[in-house]
Amino acid sequence: METRSFYILRYALAFSDMLLVNLCFYAASNLSNTYDSTFTLDYRYDLIISNLLWILCTSIYGLYFDKTIHKLESVYKTTSQSIILHLVLFLTFLFFCEQTHFPRRFLIYFYAVMVMGFLLSRFIGTLIMSLYSKNLHMGKAVAVLGMNECGLKLASYLIKQNSLNFVGILDKDRANAHSNEDVDLSDAVQYIRNAALNGVEEVYISVKPDKIDNLSYLLKVGEQNCIRLKFVPDLSGLESKFKFNRMGDFAVLCARREPLEDITNRFKKRVFDIAVSLGVIVFIFSWLYPLLAVLIKLQSRGPVFFAQLRTGRNNRPFWCYKFRSMRMNTDSDKRQASVNDDRITPIGRFIRKTSLDEFPQFFNVLLGYMSIVGPRPHMLSHTEQYSKIIDKYMVRQFLKPGITGWAQINGYRGETRESYLMEKRVEHDIWYMEHWSVMLDLKIVFLTIINMIRGEKNAY
Repeated sequence: METRSFYILRYALAFSDMLLVNLCFYAASNLSNTYDSTFTLDYRYDLIISNLLWILCTSIYGLYFDKTIHKLESVYKTTSQSIILHLVLFLTFLFFCEQTHFPRRFLIYFYAVMVMGFLLSRFIGTLIMSLYSKNLHMGKAVAVLGMNECGLKLASYLIKQNSLNFVGILDKDRANAHSNEDVDLSDAVQYIRNAALNGVEEVYISVKPDKIDNLSYLLKVGEQNCIRLKFVPDLSGLESKFKFNRMGDFAVLCARREPLEDITNRFKKRVFDIAVSLGVIVFIFSWLYPLLAVLIKLQSRGPVFFAQLRTGRNNRPFWCYKFRSMRMNTDSDKRQASVNDDRITPIGRFIRKTSLDEFPQFFNVLLGYMSIVGPRPHMLSHTEQYSKIIDKYMVRQFLKPGITGWAQINGYRGETRESYLMEKRVEHDIWYMEHWSVMLDLKIVFLTIINMIRGEKNAY
């Protein structure tokens, strides 16, 4: 969408910036008396290094790229970043190349003058751009057709594009009479013809997917009137926040953002899981197991470990292991632990309160059935029960279950006496799935350790 005038403006900016850097270098050398005379060999050598570093810095931050030039705030931001990086790299050059002829005052003068010079330059550039976009109208004239939520957002975006001359929303007079309804085909044709008469070169049409059949005819009308038509689907009526992905030559619309669908992110999470689980098993579980095994055996008959089928990733059941905290009973597959549960042993109450009963699950993590962080694995009977009464319940099963999770550190752990508690747990699990990052996992692990030390009221 770059016009010839904007193309020229971009190279004018690059040339003027390079000239400004050289003028700042010249001014600083004279103010600090760094060189015996101007244009000595040392002066030319250092000036060339300074220029090369400036080209490198602006290339790294993309100061003269289209996406930067089109937004004034981006120009200011990348300019300041380039100056800072230039300072760092120039100091690095002086240090490693042992340029002892540089007094400290030269650097102070150079970068002080550079900052003031670029502030003045960008201020003048802002005035020019304001004149360029508002008075000269040199950018491509564009408009929006579609007085709906998507059309309004699109208009707001186009207004900020300095390389475009945004004319307006063609059917804005329909705002009160036909709120958020697509324009009729006959009216759309008339709007396009009127836009052509007023010098509009490009029209963005915001339409709902069910109006796609009309687009070929509108495209023909636009071409007859020498207007480029571009269609933007209005997906504002859809309930979920959709995300576009590419699959070969196909555009795929996904119901939600899932960072762990990316194989690189899954690899990061798996490495994290293996490293943490191995560390816990070697340095903690190795001495914790014999200690707890003796206490569990002394207080009640039965095995040290409790194994139960739980719902795993993609709704596949797996054997989940815990230190046994209850007396042997026949209803553990259906009945949740509750306050003052008579099945819980004294040592069981302690290990449940401190979450030590969960430590055998690090073997589940190591074997790949679980993750350190994720939705907690539920009993099969609970999965069957709640999947029928809670929308999106099964979405949480897209992930491996975790030893701890976002829901747990936010207080939604333990017994779910009311269905709304399970709804909140599911809501937090889905939020975690959509916002996963390594840093989020580290945050959850850290807060889990804090909660273990403090003790949680829902851990019983």
